[in-house]
Amino acid sequence: MGLPGIAVGDPADEGELGWQADALCAQTDPEAFFPEKGGSTRDAKKVCGSCNVRSQCLEYALSNDERFGIWGGLSERERRRLRKRAV
Repeated sequence: MGLPGIAVGDPADEGELGWQADALCAQTDPEAFFPEKGGSTRDAKKVCGSCNVRSQCLEYALSNDERFGIWGGLSERERRRLRKRAV
């Protein structure tokens, strides 16, 4: 499983998770992407806003039902709302 801020596997592997090698969160403190309940998501969302693989990250989170953390610039609550609107 991939996580924002955590490099996964060999970056030369351009499989399903190849986009993670280009993710800005991999160069950032992972704790910013998994704030405590009620904690600020501002810093993580700011990083996501300038990330070139934001859409791939969000697609991954939605496809894999990620329930925690900031993925593709959206919190778990925002992703849940997005899923409900898509149904």
